[in-house]
Amino acid sequence: MTQPSSYLSATADAYDAMAVIYAEFARDSLDALPLDRAVLAAFADLVRSADAGLVAELGCGPGQTTAHLRDLGLDVFGVDLSPVMIDIARRTYQDLRFEVGSMDALDLADGRLNGIVSWYSVIHTPPQELPPYFTEFGRVLAPGGHLLLGFFESEGEPVTPFDHKVATAYRWPIDDLAGLAGTAGFVEVGRMLREPGEGERFRRGSLLLRKADAQG
Repeated sequence: MTQPSSYLSATADAYDAMAVIYAEFARDSLDALPLDRAVLAAFADLVRSADAGLVAELGCGPGQTTAHLRDLGLDVFGVDLSPVMIDIARRTYQDLRFEVGSMDALDLADGRLNGIVSWYSVIHTPPQELPPYFTEFGRVLAPGGHLLLGFFESEGEPVTPFDHKVATAYRWPIDDLAGLAGTAGFVEVGRMLREPGEGERFRRGSLLLRKADAQG
């Protein structure tokens, strides 16, 4: 495996340093977000309707969304760059599997997964570095498998960096992100935009995508 890029190392170090605070903040975050829960439920329904199979949450942090997906009936495990985050996830959700790893170089066979959730985890990837992530998602997903992305939407602006509380992050135009996914062989199933809630600064976006089958 190649050595991690500098932005990956910096992101892992930043989340290691903030892991305990972040885990406390994120633990019940979905409780107050009905639209986010609805998108996750739609993803789970699609995976289950396609005979289920293994799902990965990539960039799982302290594991609260992985556990939510488990509660929605999915066979799911989590992957994150931050070893400290993974330690917290393993202690908190001892019935689930969590691994240290990078989304752009997964230790998985081709076509191993039936679903991927990347919930606000590609946000720290510099725009020029993002296309290989979609290539890797496509490699490990089976034909017809589903990908769910959560991200900060740019509200009519081009890709825009901002001062995320942990590490530099990027807000994306939803059409541009969908276009990158399409170039990598994904078909859009649906999208959701919601306005910032209490304590949130930016509009949130979700893209629900499907890997094209062998016939496209």
